[in-house]
Amino acid sequence: MLLAQRLPIQYVNLLLNYPQKARKLVSGITLIELMVGISISAVITSIALPNLNDFIVQLRVDNEISRLGRLLHVARNFAINTSSHTIVCPLQNNICTTDWHKNLSVFVDLNADNRFDLNDGDLLITTKAAIKAGDILIYAKNRTRITYQATGHLFGLANGTFRYCPKNFQQKSRAIVVARSGRFYSSTDINKDGIDTTRSNKAITCQ
Repeated sequence: MLLAQRLPIQYVNLLLNYPQKARKLVSGITLIELMVGISISAVITSIALPNLNDFIVQLRVDNEISRLGRLLHVARNFAINTSSHTIVCPLQNNICTTDWHKNLSVFVDLNADNRFDLNDGDLLITTKAAIKAGDILIYAKNRTRITYQATGHLFGLANGTFRYCPKNFQQKSRAIVVARSGRFYSSTDINKDGIDTTRSNKAITCQ
């Protein structure tokens, strides 16, 4: 079959009347053009990738702070609505520990023995999954639990602060400060420098 029979008529006319322009239209990219395109893509990727990592980490931290806040809301509201002692803690063998980075549980402690025991009639309300491996979540100074009274207030005489610090991104750390009233607030970037602080202007660290 002739080449003219395989090409559309407009390309045949172009080849006959304007051969130079036709060659430009039907030709592909050169090796140099390909290398330039790859180089530009590499530069753009090298610039965008760190920003993408920052965005992903910030999203993870914000999500964990939000989930933790919802967990505290559930615990406090349940204590108020049912007039019962409600505990938030990381359980291991039904005993509260300081491993806040692991699964967290909310349960009703009917006999106030600070442990979860189905035989005592304790009720498991909800749980929260463990945080990402390598990240840090701690509460106050080695406290093992938060206990809400029927009034919604905390047992104990001091406030407590949850601090969440993502691995290798300490500047992305955030916190939740729990008051004696049982209410809490999340840290914010008050001065817009990319670093969260509490309302007393304290930076968030997990050291």
